[in-house]
Amino acid sequence: MESKDLMSHLKSAILDIWNESVFTHESSNKWFEDLKVVMLDFFDIQKAEYFIYDSETFLQLSWNHSFTKKLNAIKWSEIETFFYDKDFIDVHTHQIKYCSDNDAALLLRDADQQPFGLIIMESTEKWKEFTQTLEIEEFMESITKLAKIIRKSVFLTQQENQYRNLFNLTKMFNSTLDIGQILEGALNSIQIAFPNFKSILILSNDQDRKTSAPYKLFDYTTERNTTVEAFVSGEITTELAQDLGCRLLNIPIVGKQGIYGILQLFAPLDYLFSIRQREFAILLAAAAGNALENAKLYIQSHRLVSDLQLINETSHKLNLNLSLDQMVVFLRNQFMKFFQPEHVGFVFIENDEYKISPASTELFHTIDGQLYIQYVTNHFKKANDSLFIADFNRLTDLKYEYRSIVAIPLKEQSNITGFSIIMHKEPYFFSFDSYKLMQSLIQHSSLAISNSALRNKLQQMVDRDHLTNLFARNYLDRYVEKAMETDVQGVFVLIDIDNFKRINDTHGHQKGDEILIQIARVIQGMIKNKGISARWGGEELALYLSHMSLEQGIEMGKQLLMAIPQNTNPYVTVSIGISNWHRSENLSFNKLFHYADTELYKAKNNGKNQLSVYKASHSS
Repeated sequence: MESKDLMSHLKSAILDIWNESVFTHESSNKWFEDLKVVMLDFFDIQKAEYFIYDSETFLQLSWNHSFTKKLNAIKWSEIETFFYDKDFIDVHTHQIKYCSDNDAALLLRDADQQPFGLIIMESTEKWKEFTQTLEIEEFMESITKLAKIIRKSVFLTQQENQYRNLFNLTKMFNSTLDIGQILEGALNSIQIAFPNFKSILILSNDQDRKTSAPYKLFDYTTERNTTVEAFVSGEITTELAQDLGCRLLNIPIVGKQGIYGILQLFAPLDYLFSIRQREFAILLAAAAGNALENAKLYIQSHRLVSDLQLINETSHKLNLNLSLDQMVVFLRNQFMKFFQPEHVGFVFIENDEYKISPASTELFHTIDGQLYIQYVTNHFKKANDSLFIADFNRLTDLKYEYRSIVAIPLKEQSNITGFSIIMHKEPYFFSFDSYKLMQSLIQHSSLAISNSALRNKLQQMVDRDHLTNLFARNYLDRYVEKAMETDVQGVFVLIDIDNFKRINDTHGHQKGDEILIQIARVIQGMIKNKGISARWGGEELALYLSHMSLEQGIEMGKQLLMAIPQNTNPYVTVSIGISNWHRSENLSFNKLFHYADTELYKAKNNGKNQLSVYKASHSS
């Protein structure tokens, strides 16, 4: 057959391959199998292989991105000089991997004269004869055009599938602001693109993690170096992880304002990710990052409104002139509601001692809770900064049950007056936003708490006698009046120090003050929680014994008569007047006081150092 006729038939066969392959959307393999049949028919060539050019290397089609094969593949730098002035050579004069001396090599170039394919095949007599004809250049041009068209068709088909996947994903992203759906959608799309590979989400610690997709939290101290590099730089990284028996692909989930996590793929050790696969992964992660960022901004805007409402509500409540205990209970409830900790505690510093507020949850009143309180206390003894601990067990050799801890100091000007603490068993439970909100709440609350504590101190100064630390008369009056409204019975006792003026005149007023303090201690030690005591005025003292009968009150009076001379120096005696009331009689406090006062003067007029009792009809 003449060479021109041969070329005409060859072009017809190549056109048939084009017609059958270009619209089938199949891989590059089929067209070359058809071409091998043509080469067998026309040139008796029984062996032929096609190599795809990728990253300065020629990879055989059947290797399917094999990394191990790539290590032994044909590098362009090793054969570039062989094709300096022509696109086909006989291998017997060159050293090319996977080629025998009887092989031929055909280089396929694009419009820019850059290689994109390589055919290595058996060099038969018919082929050698054909290479000496003028039609060889036309054959090479036809083969190159066919390979270009097939290559472009396969590329467009794969690209269409990828972008359809991305389009569906983006469509879903645009229809939801649910972070869980976005993360699950991104992971699902990666699994569709790489169905044979395991994939996992690695999320930064400030994410809302309400998703059923498998994930873990990003940890700088334990993540692999390539994973940290991807998270910090925002660039995709790969790693041949021999210890895991896989090849890792770390795809950062990047938004415009930050990096929110990593999509991690686990491929076989000998797998090679192509440039197109990397580009697709980057586009997918970027779409997920932007959608995640929009959802976060939406959630943050609503959270900001909620936070402002919380701060406003808290500030308004704290300005209602609440007592310190009421404020702490209110703050505890607010913390439980908005931060959802398992425990909330408040600790106040009084005279350099740390005292736990009764409003704190139960744990802090146990030995186990004291361990956490002690740790935070030691911190605030050294520094004024708030504590934000994501995982307490990483800071200590011991294993603690509660791992997420936030502690904010209560300050009066620059001085720490106490602190609040919230805890949860789950590590990384509290977000940084929650930490900042709690700081803001405590800052707004500190002044109100300080003012309340100051009011308590001022009220205590009003309610108590500064010398004896007994209650003042006004406080006792209010206490007794309230008791007479709610209780069944009680005893009122008036005490007058005998010859107190003589003590002052003989030993001085300072000694007289000491006597008053000594008697106050005796009274406080005896009545304890049975009632209250007050300085009535001058050398007169008063007691109110709640729920006591008259007989019990008389017994208490007798004990005081004996104890006071024994516990004063110089010793003094007292005179006592006692009265009582019972709900069965309509007795006012003024009359109760009047009766005790009358009995007191009877005791003094009858020789002092004795008690006198008013006996009403109900107690006779």
